[in-house]
Amino acid sequence: MSSNRPPSAPKAFPRCCGGGPLALSRRDLLVGGLVAGGVAMAGCKWAELKEAQAAMPTAPPRKTLVVKPLLTYDAPRRRERTSWRSWGGVHGEEAAKQEAARIGGEMERLRSSADFPLEVLPVSMARGPGDLAGIEDLARADVVLIYAAGGRDAIFNEVLKAGKHVIFFIRHRSGPVSLWYEIISPRFLHQQGDELVAKGVDNGDVVVDSVDEVLWRLRALGGLKNTLGTRILAIGGAGGWGSKGAPAPGLSREKFQLDIQNVSYEDLKKLIQEARSDEAAVKGARDRAHQYLRRGVRLETERKFVENAFLLEHVFRGLLARAEAHAITVNHCMGTIMPVAETTACLTLSTLNDAGIMAFCESDFVVIPSGILLVNISGRPQFLNDPTYPHDGIVTIAHCTAPRKMDGRDLEDARIVTHFESDYGAAPKVEMAKGTVCTNIIPDFAMKRWVGFRGEIADCQFLPICRSQVDVGFRFPDEKLALNMPGFHWQFVYGDYLREVGYALKKIPIAWDCLG
Repeated sequence: MSSNRPPSAPKAFPRCCGGGPLALSRRDLLVGGLVAGGVAMAGCKWAELKEAQAAMPTAPPRKTLVVKPLLTYDAPRRRERTSWRSWGGVHGEEAAKQEAARIGGEMERLRSSADFPLEVLPVSMARGPGDLAGIEDLARADVVLIYAAGGRDAIFNEVLKAGKHVIFFIRHRSGPVSLWYEIISPRFLHQQGDELVAKGVDNGDVVVDSVDEVLWRLRALGGLKNTLGTRILAIGGAGGWGSKGAPAPGLSREKFQLDIQNVSYEDLKKLIQEARSDEAAVKGARDRAHQYLRRGVRLETERKFVENAFLLEHVFRGLLARAEAHAITVNHCMGTIMPVAETTACLTLSTLNDAGIMAFCESDFVVIPSGILLVNISGRPQFLNDPTYPHDGIVTIAHCTAPRKMDGRDLEDARIVTHFESDYGAAPKVEMAKGTVCTNIIPDFAMKRWVGFRGEIADCQFLPICRSQVDVGFRFPDEKLALNMPGFHWQFVYGDYLREVGYALKKIPIAWDCLG
């Protein structure tokens, strides 16, 4: 696949993870400890998880973004020998009704072309801020799309005071020219001064003529809506990579309102033991392993590791259902989980991601928020990875777990091998498609500045490193990337979503540096 847009998304540490002589020092570097939360998850029984899982869909659809189109206009009266009207082609009730009908048609086309859940409310009209009180469905909106044909900026201020995201649509050639085509910058954004002083909006929130430009902004805001407040289970607690990663769980709660629920390894071990005593659960894991290995997969490790991975997935799904969560991460996945699960978590996390559940290794909350945001923007699974040093226009990224449904629909071929550093368990070596355009996000430790770039898969080799691995090509100087690699782990997704990520981040706010 070479398209940079989805047709329709369905619904160290020298490097990554490891055992051997480096395991202790690498795990010592993953610090951050446990965060508050997770008390409700303690002491639950396997029977409770089975019941909870039966009542919950695997991965519910993303929440719907609700948009309210609002036409602002004026109705001046002619006066002799003086200026009596402002710029623009919408003056008076009849012209406003015609414009509202035109907007309605544009909104229907926008809604039908959206590849994310979108509801567009009926168009309303306002001449002044007093008219807003009579618009009953305004409170339902996440975003107010202001068609600024005319009217005073007091209307805009009232909408912003209500805490709504605002996008301005102004016309040049797509219909009757807007008054605010002339004055949106000097009168409102700059408020008759040299500096940008408007609160809650900036130049990135102004669109001229193009409904497509509105659509990608709405995609970003839809992703943000679905990200804020995400509940995520942290097996073994929450952490952050490296000596600078300790604040990451707290920053994730502060910036993204993540609800982090901890599950101890002691509780997990008991649940797995109970699940192993459940003949139906063991048979289900064996059957699912059999089905999985039939489709585009080559087994190069012991089958028992695959079967144990599906039993572990069964337990994880039960925990997720009981917590009403759709995201999970595993701390100490380099060693602690192996004797507990009698496999590695790599394949389990891969299959959960394929099922639409956000699953992350390493419990690194420096990078996890970027993965949640990318998934919610794109509708596609993420690949948390370790980067290498850029050279000759490429950088290798790798990890021992990756989804196979990288485009959100179709399974890539895969080899199921051992986790590299431990040479144990089951890990997917996913054969990602050469030529595929991809988004790469590089979060910083302080959660103040994220970096991103558009790349293309140049090769999908099999080096003696983490199993799922690709060379990502880029078209800017190597040094530019080398100088802009904060944090450690990266996030990767099929498709080009750089604009959406940058637009969403300014609402947090986190600074965004797009390299190319």
